[in-house]
Amino acid sequence: MARYAAGRLLTALPVLLLVSLLSFAIVWIVPGDVAAEMAGPTATAAELARLRERLGLDKPLLDQLIGWYAALARGDLGESILLRQGVGAAIVERLPVTLSLTVLALVIALVVGTALGIVAAVRAGGVADRAAMGTALIGFSVPDFWLGLVLVYVFAVQLAWLPTGGFTPFTQDPLAWLRSMALPAATLALSQIGLFARMTRAAMLEVLRQDYVRTARAKGMPGWIVVGKHAFRNALIPIVTVAGIALGVLLGGAVVVEQVFSLPGVGRLIVGAIQRRDYPVIQGGLLLTATIFVLVNLAVDLLYATLDPRLRHGRG
Repeated sequence: MARYAAGRLLTALPVLLLVSLLSFAIVWIVPGDVAAEMAGPTATAAELARLRERLGLDKPLLDQLIGWYAALARGDLGESILLRQGVGAAIVERLPVTLSLTVLALVIALVVGTALGIVAAVRAGGVADRAAMGTALIGFSVPDFWLGLVLVYVFAVQLAWLPTGGFTPFTQDPLAWLRSMALPAATLALSQIGLFARMTRAAMLEVLRQDYVRTARAKGMPGWIVVGKHAFRNALIPIVTVAGIALGVLLGGAVVVEQVFSLPGVGRLIVGAIQRRDYPVIQGGLLLTATIFVLVNLAVDLLYATLDPRLRHGRG
């Protein structure tokens, strides 16, 4: 297992290298003078020169690239021009909001979507199957920002059950945290509920056709044991794979949801940085988000190998 994990880690390094290069290249990809865009139209020539020096744009490209990687090696992501704060500190300050939103949305999507998929597979072709797949279709079709506004109107404005926005840390008040996260997480989870439902249904249908499942039923085992113990356990591998992909999608979707619900997360930080052309924050946010996505997929690969030992031995 250790050799397999080391091999997967080595394959992830080129991806991280490419992402770091793309993050570095942002200031060169955008049209125009980056320093002039950041400083604004009223900046003097002296102010522009100081900003270019501060950003290292006055150095040759190779020196800038070497300095970029040297700073990354020290854990230095630069300093936000507008926040007057280190980019790393700004991201770490807001990261718990984004992670709690993403993880809670993933749990909701996984539990609800898997349950719908199991029901649809067990009752294939029936009313429950059509209802579950109809719910999945709705989840794929409804935009996050529209659903978020509808949920706010119904549950926060009309019923006054939940807050319209804001964030309470879990360590401060777990119940208040759950209330502040309920609507954003439900909004973010809906599209992935459909994904989990479809994947679970397909995997379960394939497993339920296997001979060992028929044998278990022929022996008189209760249906819930056949479905839960024999079928679902063997359908877990594709579901775990989808969970890794879904987490990356949820991280991206958190940008929109954080704006709708005024959550002080990394997504809102990046959107604000784009609007105000704060390129160090954009670079750091892109690099961090991509790194989390790569590490999550690495963890999924390792879990995949744990569930199916044939993979780490090069079989299957």
